[in-house]
Amino acid sequence: MKTKRCEHCREHLLARHAHNARFCSGRCRMAAHRAGRSDTDPVPSAMTRRKQWVRHTDRKVPLSVAGPKIRPASSTDPETWSTYSKVRRSTAGVGVGFVLSWADRLVCIDLDHALLDGELRPWARKIVAGLPETYIEVSPSGSGLHIWGFGSVERGRRIRRGDSSIEVYNRGRYMTVTRQPFEGAPSKLADLTRVINDLL
Repeated sequence: MKTKRCEHCREHLLARHAHNARFCSGRCRMAAHRAGRSDTDPVPSAMTRRKQWVRHTDRKVPLSVAGPKIRPASSTDPETWSTYSKVRRSTAGVGVGFVLSWADRLVCIDLDHALLDGELRPWARKIVAGLPETYIEVSPSGSGLHIWGFGSVERGRRIRRGDSSIEVYNRGRYMTVTRQPFEGAPSKLADLTRVINDLL
């Protein structure tokens, strides 16, 4: 069997990750995304204009760049959040993340293990096919999707789907942002209330 290599650094992928991984680490994944991005930022302005941004490590630990020193960020403490431009300029960690806050109705639907070898799995395709035009991006793992829009949930919810899961959040949580749109998703946010109600 042919050994797979990281698409960024070309190192061999570990056997336990090789069946669906494209990169050997979060650092390589984000470096590849940065190298391949276009000059046009795909992240909707409804997100970029808010001061709800953090950096994160390759283990998805949120980092604050709000002060003179890098420190852990909190998904419930706005004092640890920054502007989009500031976190984009920072080199702390491996990427950026957006903090969901109940005040702005922004919501993220996280489809875990929605992609298999780059193709949508049937259960995920059904969800995506029923969405209004809204921003969707590939998660850092390369196998999940983050669907962004407006809506609300009383509390974060997680629904198991075999070896996959669907998570819905709109407060007290930060989500990684890769800036890698899925299948040409538009740079705008739609109302996902109906979709969320159907899922929950």
